[in-house]
Amino acid sequence: MTIKYISPFKPKKFIEFIPKNLNIYTFHAGFKRKKNDLLIIRFKKPFRISAVYTKSTLEAAPIKWDKNLKSDFCEVLIVNSGNANAFTGVKGLKEINKYITIAAKVFKCKKNKIYVSSTGIIGEQLDSNLIISKIKLIKKTKKTGLLNAAKAIMTTDTFPKIIKEGININSHKIDIYGIAKGSGMIAPNMGTMLSYIFIDTKLNKSEIDFLLKRNVENTFNSITVDGDTSTNDTVMLFSSNHDNLNYKGKRSKLIDLISKKLEKVMSNLSMQIISDGEGINKLIKVNVVKAKSKNQANKIAFAIANSILVKSAINGEDPNWGRLIMAIGKTLEKIDPAKLSIKIGNQKIIFKGNKKNFKTRELIKYMKNKKIALDIDLGVGKYNKVVWGNDLSHKYLEINSEYSS
Repeated sequence: MTIKYISPFKPKKFIEFIPKNLNIYTFHAGFKRKKNDLLIIRFKKPFRISAVYTKSTLEAAPIKWDKNLKSDFCEVLIVNSGNANAFTGVKGLKEINKYITIAAKVFKCKKNKIYVSSTGIIGEQLDSNLIISKIKLIKKTKKTGLLNAAKAIMTTDTFPKIIKEGININSHKIDIYGIAKGSGMIAPNMGTMLSYIFIDTKLNKSEIDFLLKRNVENTFNSITVDGDTSTNDTVMLFSSNHDNLNYKGKRSKLIDLISKKLEKVMSNLSMQIISDGEGINKLIKVNVVKAKSKNQANKIAFAIANSILVKSAINGEDPNWGRLIMAIGKTLEKIDPAKLSIKIGNQKIIFKGNKKNFKTRELIKYMKNKKIALDIDLGVGKYNKVVWGNDLSHKYLEINSEYSS
């Protein structure tokens, strides 16, 4: 398979960062032809973990493994790309147990402190020997940084996703950093999307769970490439569980400071994912306001962002606003036409049920932009939702007709 497409939103440069509390190793295990496809992170001290996983009823073996650990701490993280270990039955779990057993011996830790993830082709049995052979080389392997970690977990991605932020408190800096992968099969509840975010400060169980739950909804759960949800979706949040922070203020204020910076990190990673959507030419921002309920706002925003007709029109730079009406209506949500307003960019198309005399030439010119904003005002309530999506191109079809999944 040869795919020469590169996202037009690919960053011109990437940060390199070597976390002080992580030992990072990457390998070419053999799941992919040439590129590195195995990431192993050994935490210098146990990190507390909180995670959210796919809502798919056919969740992959790594998801089942992680859910059954029933441990709040992680000492080793193992991620392979190129094989999803999904729809592999009992054997898929047995293969995980094989390499986890060896990893526990090599790293001298308990098996329930080792978390795993996989991404890649669905339905092929995973060969644990490919991972075991590399685990045994750990002591002879040179440690690397976060950028190489991001590269090792890529599949159809055209660039690695990496971010680092910091908070300065009492002359002490808290680093918040992370990596992600994802390019297709991205939908609410995540899709072929893995993300690992690390906070170098101590958090208790309720705090880390709160931080993840609070910030995942408007970041990773608010992007969509094609509306498809994967079997392997995972977002993990880790906290170092040890620091020298001497914070004398209210704990709730500290958590709020961390939350704001964490939202920035998660938003950045989710935007990198949507900006690398398979075959992407344009980003689409769907902003639904004044819905009668949270559910209504979500349904309409995702209906528009996932609409093949809307995505195709935007790819063709066609301001066919009738497709927005179609997408709203197909949700079967009760809409008052007399209160509905629609804008494309800064052009008012519909205002309270009436078509406006918008400037067609300006609208056509606007559609040539790389980022398209669609604003939907339902005029019936107080609930809002922003969803980011992208257009549907010939390249998307080419990529997915050539890639076995």
